[in-house]
Amino acid sequence: MGDVEPISFSRRAVHASAAPAPARVTFDRRELDRILDLYGRMVALGEWRDYAIDFTRDKAVFSIFRRALDVPLYRIEKDPRLARRQGAYAVVSQTGLILKRGHELPRILSVLEKPLRTI
Repeated sequence: MGDVEPISFSRRAVHASAAPAPARVTFDRRELDRILDLYGRMVALGEWRDYAIDFTRDKAVFSIFRRALDVPLYRIEKDPRLARRQGAYAVVSQTGLILKRGHELPRILSVLEKPLRTI
């Protein structure tokens, strides 16, 4: 057993830069304009007060808050993986219930529109 050489493995350094970095999912300009238009109208009505935008590899999320320290009232999510099946866009409530899902952003935002009040 004395003349048996141990097996040695060479270690190659694997760099993260060798593989292309996955792109983040974002809202494009038209989508963001549509969301911010709705947000501005709801702020003017006094319903909403703050928002946050989060871009990850999997989805883009626009969170709407009543107060800055609360959990979001609603989340508008864009998940391209669901684009062919259920639709890339969804409106999710504070409890996690999906209020509306679809392929067109204006259609799913309609669930957040307030009906006109009669005085």
